[in-house]
Amino acid sequence: MILWRCGVCGYIHDGDQPPERCPNCGAPREKFERLPDDKSQLLTRSRFTNDLHVQLQGLLGEVMEVARMGIEDNLDPRCLEIFTQAKELAWMLRQRSKAEVQTHVGKGKWG
Repeated sequence: MILWRCGVCGYIHDGDQPPERCPNCGAPREKFERLPDDKSQLLTRSRFTNDLHVQLQGLLGEVMEVARMGIEDNLDPRCLEIFTQAKELAWMLRQRSKAEVQTHVGKGKWG
């Protein structure tokens, strides 16, 4: 599989040829450039981990919501402590995952 990058918006297209027009910004085919094999391999390899980060961020958002409800319920001090800690740790891990994705984007490992 060949990967093509739109020179206008950065959209990545998988295929033997670039599309007639960029599905994202409408740029013509001439604006696409073929990614070198090493960059294509890196991007292809990174897609699985990037998808895992997206899933993890969604799950951590769910943990934060459950923890928020537990904090509001406030049954007893021990429960409040557990839910408060869960909310804080989920938030921190979600922020770390976002930072890692941002690093992937900067290193050409996203698309």
